[in-house]
Amino acid sequence: MKSVSVHEAKARFSELVGAVEKHGTSVVVSRYGHPVVELRALRAAKRTAKHPLLSRLVIRGDLTKPTEAEWGDV
Repeated sequence: MKSVSVHEAKARFSELVGAVEKHGTSVVVSRYGHPVVELRALRAAKRTAKHPLLSRLVIRGDLTKPTEAEWGDV
């Protein structure tokens, strides 16, 4: 795990994000020598997992069209 100061993290943020993404390692950002933030990669499985009930969902009609009940008086 690499540790950098807030100033260094600000100056090299894009580079640090790329390294974390590529290597899967973490970077700890410190302020005045005390660790305050950890920059780490997200696990892809959690980002792409579908909820099991979504396959049972059925959408009927146009969801973008207003209904008469909503816009009847306008």
